[in-house]
Amino acid sequence: DVQLVESGGGSVQAGGSLGLYCAVSGLTGGSYFMGWVRQAPGKEREAVAAIYQGDGGTYYPDSVKGRFTISQDNAWSTLYLQMNSLKPEDTAMYYCAAIKGWVSAGRRLRGDIYNHWGQGTQVTVS
Repeated sequence: DVQLVESGGGSVQAGGSLGLYCAVSGLTGGSYFMGWVRQAPGKEREAVAAIYQGDGGTYYPDSVKGRFTISQDNAWSTLYLQMNSLKPEDTAMYYCAAIKGWVSAGRRLRGDIYNHWGQGTQVTVS
């Protein structure tokens, strides 16, 4: 079974940086599309970064483009999100997520495409 465990969340001042980690296991049966999704009170679920295991392609919404970077280790045992120039509006619970297979361009930054989820890690920017 796919298992995802996030870590690295915490509190940081605006303009600061933070790195989030996701321990990954159980990615069997083909390539997966993976991402980081955040949920803040009063806001809709928002994918902030995605990466396809099949070709390494990465995707970001305009809200974080140029500030956030998604990456992974060679064995795909760790998914990483580097967040720079953080803003108060980045405050949210951040989840690591995955779904098996290729995802079409129009769906890659949707927050509801995944069927495997971690428990989340809180990021607070003040």
